[in-house]
Amino acid sequence: MHPALFSLFGVILASLISLTAIVVLFVSESFLRKVIFFLVSLSVGALFGDAFIHLIPESFENLATATLTPVLILSGILVFFALEKFLHWHHHHAEVGEEDVHIHPVGPMVIVADILHNFIDGVVIAASFYLSPMAGIATTIAVILHEIPHELGNVALLIHAGFEKKRAILINCLSALASILGALIVIFISTKAVFVINYLIPFAAGSFIYIAGSDLVPELHKDVGVKKGLIQLLGILLGILIMFGLLFLE
Repeated sequence: MHPALFSLFGVILASLISLTAIVVLFVSESFLRKVIFFLVSLSVGALFGDAFIHLIPESFENLATATLTPVLILSGILVFFALEKFLHWHHHHAEVGEEDVHIHPVGPMVIVADILHNFIDGVVIAASFYLSPMAGIATTIAVILHEIPHELGNVALLIHAGFEKKRAILINCLSALASILGALIVIFISTKAVFVINYLIPFAAGSFIYIAGSDLVPELHKDVGVKKGLIQLLGILLGILIMFGLLFLE
């Protein structure tokens, strides 16, 4: 199958994850906290695993100079740091019920940030499929595992910002369409400049490292206790093992 078709399938599948936010209508807040608690751990392992097991090794193979890959990885980390500072991204994955003193201004900011986030996800997924089918599959899985708690957290935050539940879910689903636009742009430029894809991959690895290390790990530290710590560690290891297991399918 052509990378373009793989890319569209992967990004549509990842976009459908936004529909998981519908569970906010039917489950209790306490149950939602428990689910997000484990999913955040799983997504940390998947994002780190995809970056270090798939994307970075592939980048060293495809880029001409060994120093270029680390520079692009660091660029991804720094750019995402700057974006987060500029947009005041709020990844409240594990704080579904928390009241925020800046609750109303946060609402529109969350929407803008989520559209940008989904757009970048689409770019990363498509670029990974052009690198190799297995890199694309690994990245799609990593994005999906990250998106579930991300989407649940976004909807919860929009509700706290004053949006009606159904409207918050609809906005969240519509913002997911930005990932398809990101994928289409990569598909278009791939025929014009294939080398661009090779530069996007280590940059994407840097963004995954930043998201996992800066946004998700601090959320995990908010839940204290030996039992919770062990569950988090098992979730992270499971995410890494999923990424590692995909190597045997190549």
